[in-house]
Amino acid sequence: MEDWTSNPMNAVTVGLALFVIILFIWISIIGGRLKKLRKQYTAVMGNTGVTNIETVIIELKESLTELQQENKQLKSQLTEVQETVHLQKGKIGVIRYNAFAEQGSDLSFSIAIINDAKDGAVFSSLHSRETSYVYAKPVEKGESVYPLTPEERKAILEAK
Repeated sequence: MEDWTSNPMNAVTVGLALFVIILFIWISIIGGRLKKLRKQYTAVMGNTGVTNIETVIIELKESLTELQQENKQLKSQLTEVQETVHLQKGKIGVIRYNAFAEQGSDLSFSIAIINDAKDGAVFSSLHSRETSYVYAKPVEKGESVYPLTPEERKAILEAK
């Protein structure tokens, strides 16, 4: 009986078998890496239907530019709104009082409607038994060209 080491063909066969085993291991490692790369590619490309990554990058850059322009526009609109809000007459102060001490109760009132710069108007209603009188006075920087009553001044101070 011949020993398998004495025949040179056996050594070549064993060498080739080892080489094939190493190739199978190498192919399985490369296959795993390819599968991982395919998952990453699918995550980047998404459902665009485009197979060219350059096209996807160009589209992303264009949409990013559009979003930046919209962001600038929204910032400018926000600045305009913030500037306009300070000019709105939304601060209100109400003071009720008895205009005529000898009769009635606190049915007279003064209402101040102003903005942050204390510009706006103050309205006063004087109530008596027979009638009510309503007065309006413009207000600029907390003062009016018309004389303000103490109640009207208090209403302006209350408007916060």
